[in-house]
Amino acid sequence: MRIGDREIGTGAPVYVIAEIGVNHDGDAARAVELTRLAAKAGADAVKFQYFEADRLMSKAAKLAAYQRAAGETDPLEMLRRLELSLDDLAACAAEAHRLGVHAIVSVFSVEHVAPTAAIAWDAFKSASPDIVNRPLLEALASTGRPLVVSTGASTLEEVREGVSWLADASGRLAVMQCVSSYPTRFEDAEFGGVLALREALGLPTGYSDHTPDAGESALAAVAHGACVLEKHMTYDRRAPGPDHRASLEPEAFGAYCAAARRRGGDGPSDTIELQPARKRVLVCEEDVRRVSRQSLTTTRALRAGHVLTGADLTVKRPGTGVPARDLRGTIGRSLARDVDADTPLSPDDLAPVAGPRPGA
Repeated sequence: MRIGDREIGTGAPVYVIAEIGVNHDGDAARAVELTRLAAKAGADAVKFQYFEADRLMSKAAKLAAYQRAAGETDPLEMLRRLELSLDDLAACAAEAHRLGVHAIVSVFSVEHVAPTAAIAWDAFKSASPDIVNRPLLEALASTGRPLVVSTGASTLEEVREGVSWLADASGRLAVMQCVSSYPTRFEDAEFGGVLALREALGLPTGYSDHTPDAGESALAAVAHGACVLEKHMTYDRRAPGPDHRASLEPEAFGAYCAAARRRGGDGPSDTIELQPARKRVLVCEEDVRRVSRQSLTTTRALRAGHVLTGADLTVKRPGTGVPARDLRGTIGRSLARDVDADTPLSPDDLAPVAGPRPGA
């Protein structure tokens, strides 16, 4: 695949993404400054996130353990504090392009894909919880832009299914092995997932790195065949907020970029022992898997017997209800009981599907 003028794949130079994420603390000027710092440190691309808290989270949403450990107390208030507007993000993308680096964005809601695509992003990225979010993956693929898909806290079977929905993105798709733990202990880094994904899918495969390491993890990921690396970057690892502790400051991020390019994507290192090629959900990921995936969620209060339409449903966190992948099969089903507004739809909320009569 290609992002802008850069070829992404085996034999090409390693492509390093600075994940700014929410490390701007909701400050648009700081987001632009982090873009400059990432470019100076040697990033090939900067990545941002576009979300609206009330669009992403239902009233049933919960904090992940790492967010509570960072001092957060309310998931909706946390995300509201960290939002940037589309105008803010457009300024970041423009600054990245002025500095000669690519601009990438993660989008978390189908409703935001079209307005976000009006900005000149070089690629889109889906977050790990959305590997099972079929409506969002298909909407991102429909933009025609390159698409990078993260796969943390997922099984190989889930990744295969997610990729199967992206046939329209063939030739502009990469997948990322990821451990959804913030920060990730080096012993849990699961670099062998890069091998497993590459062997199973035949796609350019990278590593989204949440270890606090500034070099060894880059070398290990590249040795396992990663052609893309993503690493969180912050202005201060001690700053309050959910992601700073799992990030690198600019000088350390520069060292990470240098380590990643030391081998230049030439293949496995003779000095790094390769891990088994396996893709699995680790114990340290189970909490994030539960709270960060998305479910079909009601847009309004509905009464028993109501036949569901597309307007009745959206997709929000947490992932404890009917999976987003089941949207098409859920439309047209009737409700077995009343359901409040902004509530994840439970399988028990749905009336049984009528089958053929005996002897029919």
